[in-house]
Amino acid sequence: MAKILVTGGAGYIGSHTVVELQKVGFEVVIVDNLSNSNIEVLSGIEKITGIRPAFENIDCVDYVSMDRMFDKYQNISAIIHFAASKAVGESVEKPLLYYRNNLVSLINLLQLMPIHKINNIVFSSSCTVYGQPDILPVTEDAPIKTALSPYGNTKQICEEIICDTIHTNPCYKSIILRYFNPIGAHPSAEIGELPNGVPNNLLPFVTQTAIGLRKQLNVFGNDYDTPDGSCIRDYIHVVDLAKAHVIAVQRMLNQRTKSDVETFNLGTGRGLSVLEVIETFEKVNGVKVPYRIVDRREGDIEKVWADPTYANEVLGWTAVETVEETLRSAWAWELNLAERAKAE
Repeated sequence: MAKILVTGGAGYIGSHTVVELQKVGFEVVIVDNLSNSNIEVLSGIEKITGIRPAFENIDCVDYVSMDRMFDKYQNISAIIHFAASKAVGESVEKPLLYYRNNLVSLINLLQLMPIHKINNIVFSSSCTVYGQPDILPVTEDAPIKTALSPYGNTKQICEEIICDTIHTNPCYKSIILRYFNPIGAHPSAEIGELPNGVPNNLLPFVTQTAIGLRKQLNVFGNDYDTPDGSCIRDYIHVVDLAKAHVIAVQRMLNQRTKSDVETFNLGTGRGLSVLEVIETFEKVNGVKVPYRIVDRREGDIEKVWADPTYANEVLGWTAVETVEETLRSAWAWELNLAERAKAE
C-alpha cells in the first residue's frame, strides 16, 4: 500500500487521521515537532490499530531536516499537511509566529515535493477563510473575505500559494479541505484532543472544567446576533473529519480528481451555539460545567456553518456521528486521561 506523510500527525486531527489511514492499509510517516502535541499519542495509535507509525521529531519550517527526512523515507505517494499553529486568539497576540509557522512550513513542502517526486498534497484549511459569511450555510462558492485573524489569513494565503504552485506543474494535485469545528475523540478513548497548556478550543476547556482541572469556562460574549447571544459553529466529530482525508488521498492516488486543485467544506450542515454545546454536554454526560460570560474575543466570527453538499456528492463523504455521541466521546477521553494520571 502507498506511503503517506502526515505532518502534525501527533496532533489532534492528525492522530485520528493516522488511525483511519492505517485501518485501510496505508503506511504512515508522521512528522511533528511536538509543540502542541504529545509523543504518547503514538502508543494510542498503536493500541487502536496494532501498528506504531514511523515518527520523526522535526519542525516543518526546517527545510534541511525535512529534505533529509524525504531522503530517509522514499517513495512517499502523498502528503497530508496538518502542521500549523491554529488558535485564533493566540494568532492575534503573536501574528509573526503564525505567519512563520504556517506559511514557511507549506512553502518548504511545496519546494521539496518535485525534488522527491511527490505529486499529491491534502491541505488542512479552515472555514475561517470565509470570514463572517453573508449567506448561511456556507458553500465552497462563498466569497473569501478579509480574514478576522492572522490565523485565518494564513489559511487564505496558504490556499493561494497552493493554487499558484500546483498550476505550474501538470503532475501536481491538491485537495483543500476546509474544516468547520472538529470535536470529540476516538471511540476507544485512546486518543483525543490534548492541547499543551491552557486549551484554546471549546471542548477540551469544557471537559477540563467538568472534571475539575479548570475552575470555570469562559464564554466569550452573549450579545451576538444569535438566538442565545453566543457564537454559533458547525461542530463535527473528529473521526468523521479524519475519514474525509482518507477519501481525499484515495481520490488523488486513483486519479479521480476533476481539476488540479479541488476544495471541499467539511461540516455537518448544522449550527450550534456555545451555550447549546455546554447544555448538551451536561445533559448527555450527567455533569455540570461551571461557566461565566466574559467579553467577546477578538477575531471570533459570530456564526458560521457548512453546506456540505459538494463533499457529500463528489467525495461520497458524510458526517454521520451525532453531536450527543461526539460529546460523550470527548468526556470518555477526559475520564481516561484522569485514570492515566492516577496511575502515574
